[in-house]
Amino acid sequence: MARYKDARCKLCRREGVKLFLKGERCYTRGKCPIDKAVSPRNYPPGQHGLGRGRRRMKASDFSIRLREKQKLRRIYGILETQFRNYFKKAARQKGVTGENLIRMLEMRLDNTVYRMGLAMSRSGARQLVSHGHVLVNGKRANIPSHQVKIDDVITLAEKAKGFDAVKYSLEWNASRLMPEWISFDAKQTEGKIVAEPSRDQVTLPVEEQLVVEYYSRV
Repeated sequence: MARYKDARCKLCRREGVKLFLKGERCYTRGKCPIDKAVSPRNYPPGQHGLGRGRRRMKASDFSIRLREKQKLRRIYGILETQFRNYFKKAARQKGVTGENLIRMLEMRLDNTVYRMGLAMSRSGARQLVSHGHVLVNGKRANIPSHQVKIDDVITLAEKAKGFDAVKYSLEWNASRLMPEWISFDAKQTEGKIVAEPSRDQVTLPVEEQLVVEYYSRV
């Protein structure tokens, strides 16, 4: 399956905002290229990137909408075709399309594992799922895009509970607030979906209405 293999920090630099793709590194002041105290690289990557002393060109309406779509897609680690399919499903559902889209992305299994604090990043959570270390209602689930539902119980296989990376992630995330739509028992490394996430419960540096406008014009 195709996946992004280049440096993830380049994605944040391209979008001009932190997308929190690398876990602890993104939260540690001075390690992220965007907010380094010395020589921050808060300009796009590549030989044509806008280096120090150069101005950014004024973005067109299309460019603004495109960048919002790219930000949302990259935050959740989804390729273009799959992301477009999510949008089509969201558009067919009742309610606000942008909010439907965010809800479906949040209720992916890999994102749920990340929100529970079992991994430092969504890519780390995706790896746990893909390698068969995650159980949904007692059954092994290895598809990151699996949509969890209300009353689903998500836990780790016994072997995975002893992983150093999992223990470190739980310790690191212990002080962070758990999303209201997840009930989590850290001792049992077990979470339960108690509701569908609403838009005001999801903090993202994205205006999803611009994503809707982008797809309505392409």
